[in-house]
Amino acid sequence: MTYTPFSTFGEDRTARWLITCDHASNHVPSDIAGGDLGLPAEDMARHIAYDVGARGTSMRLGELLDAPVICTNFSRLCIDPNRGLDDPTLVMRLYDGTIIPGNRDVDDAEIARRVATHYRPYHDALEALAAGRQAPIIIALHSFSPQLKGRAPRPWEIGVLHAKPEDRFGHALLSRLSREQDLTVGDNEPYDGDLPGDSIDQHALQSQRLNALIELRNDEIETEAQQNAWAERLATLLQDTLTESGL
Repeated sequence: MTYTPFSTFGEDRTARWLITCDHASNHVPSDIAGGDLGLPAEDMARHIAYDVGARGTSMRLGELLDAPVICTNFSRLCIDPNRGLDDPTLVMRLYDGTIIPGNRDVDDAEIARRVATHYRPYHDALEALAAGRQAPIIIALHSFSPQLKGRAPRPWEIGVLHAKPEDRFGHALLSRLSREQDLTVGDNEPYDGDLPGDSIDQHALQSQRLNALIELRNDEIETEAQQNAWAERLATLLQDTLTESGL
């Protein structure tokens, strides 16, 4: 199968929702370090290489919401599509205590090439999907590790990241989540939602499109059954939020 830097599903679905999965894959394309960044398979299966469980959850969520889904087909270690072009972590050389051998000697020319061949095609396609929908609501789905090396455990099963100038839907979703008694919910946790140049900034904040970035703890979505269960729960939560907020 010919490699492409992104895949889209359900482009003809009619709902306002647009589901994005920036870190869907741990694949290293053959044009990057010969297809091998020098890490063992167990590291490429960790959160440092991709968002564990996010792709399957995104795909099922798109089906339930009648929404298109766009996923990357390259590892975040190749180049991170959820970073601005001037972000020093755009190509990681060290991540959560692990050195990335294939990125050790990456220079500006190679970063520019990865932008042109992987990063930019994904963002162009994402923007085309958003621009082709009336009043879209962009839902970016990510997952996070229960604990980074040397850090405290993260108690949240789910976090909602949001930032101005368009954080109305994020706040409305947090309000709806506050009624879920079995969940520990992070408000801009485990990360701050204000990251200039990230995907939400590029495709939602700068255009003032409704949006939310949802972070699920990856031990909650390791299996297909867990992914489907969370997708079903999120579909209900998102539809409730839209109805209750009147946005």
